[in-house]
Amino acid sequence: MKTILLSGNTALSYAVKQLAVDVISAYPITPQTTMVEKLSEYVANGELDAEFIPVESEHSALSSVLAASAAGARVFTSTSSQGLLLMHEIMFITAGLRLPVVMGIADRAISAPINIWNDHSDIMAQRDTGWISIFAESAQESYDRTIQAYRIAEDENVHLPVNLNFDGFILTHTYEPVTPIDDELVLKYAPKKRRKLVLDPNNPMTFGGLGSPEYYFEAKYQAIKALENSMETIIEADKEYKKISGRGYGLYNAYMTEDSDTVLVSLGSIGGSVREIVRRMRRDGLKVGSLSLKLFRPFPAKELAEVLSKTKCVVVLDKASSPGAIGGPLFLEIQATLKSFDVNVPVIDIIAGLGGREIGPEDIRVMLNKGLKVASEKKVDKLLDYVGVYL
Repeated sequence: MKTILLSGNTALSYAVKQLAVDVISAYPITPQTTMVEKLSEYVANGELDAEFIPVESEHSALSSVLAASAAGARVFTSTSSQGLLLMHEIMFITAGLRLPVVMGIADRAISAPINIWNDHSDIMAQRDTGWISIFAESAQESYDRTIQAYRIAEDENVHLPVNLNFDGFILTHTYEPVTPIDDELVLKYAPKKRRKLVLDPNNPMTFGGLGSPEYYFEAKYQAIKALENSMETIIEADKEYKKISGRGYGLYNAYMTEDSDTVLVSLGSIGGSVREIVRRMRRDGLKVGSLSLKLFRPFPAKELAEVLSKTKCVVVLDKASSPGAIGGPLFLEIQATLKSFDVNVPVIDIIAGLGGREIGPEDIRVMLNKGLKVASEKKVDKLLDYVGVYL
């Protein structure tokens, strides 16, 4: 198909339309709103044969698609920030019921104070809910990953919900060239299938009944293992998608990491900016590298340990804080990964970009130079630092 101009929000909506979802339920919240507005247009215009359910809250939005998914429907919902927090209870339930719900998250800061701009504090507050969690860098990747998400979530060996994260405003409202694949190819890659375990009057069963101590542990354990074991399906889905589209993303994008003295690890749209600064610093003779992580849950610990073991210092860029902890959420994962796999490389954490604070080229240089200093001196003076704050 020809290349078209789409924002991150409309790119995702276009993919959802091609996937022929049956039920969409959502409540508007900035900067997610235009995503479901476009889907409502598709339904109203007859371009998508789906039930669109306008609800009174995000809690109800996720509850609605949970019920529809339990009845066998292919479903979609989306949200941001405070809306995602309101879904917190139902996110645990969705994963615990092993329902293949797909949700788009336009990542946004959490109040207070009120802020509508991007950081990752909303999704990081949900990191233990049991969902597969994927991050995109561009509108094209938002489109491609949405299609992959249904292939992954509905796989009979997975049966888990997937959240797709893309940075609010930076991706949601920025228009980029996107090359979609043909409608028939989308449904051939991610076909709608009749699931075995659904609510059916002719074959009665219960979902989410009381789990007493005799059964609860086993149910949770099965969901935990399913999330861990979904890695193989995620990798295979990406490889198969590359065959039909020419585009594959892997678990991460490692750039100039082979001979680097320091590597900056990031999530989301900032990855492209980091790679550009790495290119410039390389021209100045500085051995720096970038690793843009694509998959946050399940966390690809073994794979990251192998890549990061080749450098002399790892700098983690967190766009969310973990108050009272020794560092931000991504830092804690990276630090634990390297220690667990006996990789003796120092790790430092930089928290930046909270509430949409701009992370400019010089900020990225500062982060990389901090890593080079640790690599040179072979010691960490400050485990956690902040870049871009005025205090």
